[in-house]
Amino acid sequence: MERDEALAFLKKHLKTKNLLKHTYAVEAVMRGVAEHLDEDGNRWALAGLMHDIDYDQTGDDPSLHSIRGADMLAEAGFDEEIVDAVRVHNDFHGLPRQSKMAKALYAVDPLTGLIVAAALVHPDRTLTALDVDFVMNRYAENSFARGARRDAIAACDELGIEVEEFVGIALESMQEIRGDLGL
Repeated sequence: MERDEALAFLKKHLKTKNLLKHTYAVEAVMRGVAEHLDEDGNRWALAGLMHDIDYDQTGDDPSLHSIRGADMLAEAGFDEEIVDAVRVHNDFHGLPRQSKMAKALYAVDPLTGLIVAAALVHPDRTLTALDVDFVMNRYAENSFARGARRDAIAACDELGIEVEEFVGIALESMQEIRGDLGL
């Protein structure tokens, strides 16, 4: 499935503006990580774009989130690796992350939230004003952006990427789409 078709499908199911922005951020970072690892950036980006397709329906019930989304994607004919990455990105289910794509999505998802939170506390309130050091300082503050689980972000080591380099890839990827993110 091409991005335009996937985006139309996503927008039929996910209406919350900030959640859509979140999926754009995850899409961009997944593309950046894929390119860093010499993987298929388009496929990885689709996994990022679609990862929370069910969140408007399941956000209050973590036992359903990602399972329902994976089912929706499978029914729509998405690639099985994308379906699996979406299914296992939610820690609630305790499902193993086998593919590089699944491991990346698990680590990218909370990192995008940390970067957005860092941008919002920066005096300039923009992504372009951020650098890796600023984000790493926020990463080290456990009380900052508590929802951005550091253990999940640190799982980037399963991809052979150190956290600081991972933050750099993510920050650059998000800066490229700052207009879409409103930051």
